[in-house]
Amino acid sequence: MAFADRLANVETSAIRELFKLLGKPGIISFAGGFPDSAMFDVEGIREASERVLREEPGAALQYGATEGYQPLREQLSAFMAAKGALDVAPEGLIVTTGSQQALDLLGKTLISPGDKVIVEGPTFLATIQCFRLYGAQLISAPIDGQGVQTDRLEQLIVEHHPKFVYLIPTFGNPSGATLSLERRRKVLELAVKYQTVVVEDDPYGDLYFGEAPPPSLLALSREVPGSREWLVHCGSLSKVLSPGLRVGWMIAPAALLAKATMCKQFSDAHTSTFAQATAARYLQAGRMPATLARVRQVYAERAQAMGDALRQGLGDAIGFVQPQGGLFVWARLTDAGGKVADGNVLAQRAIDKGVAFVPGAPFFCAEPDHATLRLSFATADVDKIREGVARLAQAVQA
Repeated sequence: MAFADRLANVETSAIRELFKLLGKPGIISFAGGFPDSAMFDVEGIREASERVLREEPGAALQYGATEGYQPLREQLSAFMAAKGALDVAPEGLIVTTGSQQALDLLGKTLISPGDKVIVEGPTFLATIQCFRLYGAQLISAPIDGQGVQTDRLEQLIVEHHPKFVYLIPTFGNPSGATLSLERRRKVLELAVKYQTVVVEDDPYGDLYFGEAPPPSLLALSREVPGSREWLVHCGSLSKVLSPGLRVGWMIAPAALLAKATMCKQFSDAHTSTFAQATAARYLQAGRMPATLARVRQVYAERAQAMGDALRQGLGDAIGFVQPQGGLFVWARLTDAGGKVADGNVLAQRAIDKGVAFVPGAPFFCAEPDHATLRLSFATADVDKIREGVARLAQAVQA
């Protein structure tokens, strides 16, 4: 069978391949990038879905508008306003089947084979795969603890004239880094100066552990004249409510939203109307603040437990920045004392010791750092985190 040429640009996710090794009994996994199902507000979602079926079954179970279910678009507009994005009209967003579909729609609408796209190094693995599927040439912009290095980003924009820049400014996956307020303003200024589209992917911004992060690029765009014309914002309920609902959204200039809506018609006609109606009722019921407060508290405890355990168990063999939000610890093996310094090698040893994580190299579109690794603290309780890190320490010593 002859497959499309575009498939030569991508390969199976390293994370998906790793999951095949996780069937070993008793294994503790830090590999997944998903929330803890115990955190789902099952009762709230049940009440919302039952109310939908009781009050508007015809609309909820029928085909719907490709742009999205209007009551949900209105609720998402209010949800964004509560986070400082005050001027997002319901008509200024489309509902997508998870924020992953938003990225796919960006690929379909903006990328022609050979186009250059700047991404962070490291960045979300599925983004690398998605954009390469449409023929993009990916350019890696370096990051540090304050997110993308904007001076280097500007150099890359000048050098490569990218079709767009893709960033995860808040608690990035996998880096956990948060772009500083100063750099956020600089990114918006660069978008205007070079008339370059900037895509802000923000699935983790609500998962902060103490002080709230800086305002989103979307919220800040009001302070940088002209920047809104070059800004795309992708959001999701997957990490804060339920991945199974598959509810995400895209906020973008009208011309891009129109093209994305057209492409979405070809893909799935519309996001599940029942899921959208359920999400709308849930948001309308006002349960989200309490849900977020609970999730933040639990993940903060787990993040702290993982950081403490790594410092105690691995010492100077590993370096990392304590996460202030999100789902991940991004770490780097230091080779201190001659211990293992390759994430892929350690991953195999760790599986043998009964613990799993994701090596960091696949998260780079170029020049991968093989000493890096991503650890998720979201789905293991504090006792399992401590035990898992103890096993990881054994694997480092092996």
